[in-house]
Amino acid sequence: MSDPFKIIEPTVISFSGGRTSAYMLWKVLEAHNGKLPDDARVVFANTGKEDEATLKFIKDCSDKWNVNIDWVEYIPEEPKFKVVNFNNASRNGEPFEAVINYYKKLPNPAQRWCTGILKIRTIHKFVKSLGWEHHETENSDFIGIRADEERRAAKQPREKVPLYTAGITKQDIFKFWSEQDFDLELPVIDGETIGGNCDLCFLKSLPKIVSLIQQKPERAVWWVKMESLFDEKEGYVKGTGNTFRKDRPSYAELMKFQGSQNELFNDETIPCFCGD
Repeated sequence: MSDPFKIIEPTVISFSGGRTSAYMLWKVLEAHNGKLPDDARVVFANTGKEDEATLKFIKDCSDKWNVNIDWVEYIPEEPKFKVVNFNNASRNGEPFEAVINYYKKLPNPAQRWCTGILKIRTIHKFVKSLGWEHHETENSDFIGIRADEERRAAKQPREKVPLYTAGITKQDIFKFWSEQDFDLELPVIDGETIGGNCDLCFLKSLPKIVSLIQQKPERAVWWVKMESLFDEKEGYVKGTGNTFRKDRPSYAELMKFQGSQNELFNDETIPCFCGD
């Protein structure tokens, strides 16, 4: 069987800033003797709501592995993206808030356009600006989906998910990072990284969100603000139902939650493109 991490055509590696996508990048480098091929780009799309530890981890991967990682962010004006770096990347949700203001609504589990616009489309726009005309769709070439993520992998062509093809599981990922001299400095509880990707993403399970708010209440401030945006001229609240989800309390209510998390255990995290 051919090496699924071997790049044979112009390829974009979508880097989420998590342990899984970083491991995938390492395997690509390993397949090419430690050097990224000239026809490959590694791209991280920053929403402005990633934890500082995620941003540091991305920089560490770039520095320690001597690999260039392009940082991009959504902007509402053409060309719909801007190139940033570790030092000037948004850290207060600016790209996410810009897309909410532009479309005058909130994303939700049924309409996860935040991922499509902030991540997939922004990467696509950046890659097209490089003259890579083969990118006629909005899908990145390599996505970090593991062998234990059947539901996510089912939606992707096998050539786009080398970790899945190679049979790499969550256990393999954690074993790899336990042997390295650096790691993503976010806690792991019951085999799950806590606080990765958008810090209080509405697709995270309710117990996880409550736990993250209790650890650091200021995490919820931006999400509360987004659920309370008013149009002063029209006098209406932007966003469907004024919340990211209709099936659970608002972020403002979750900030006040004092009960046992056992009350919330039936709620599960919903997977999306953002990855680990």
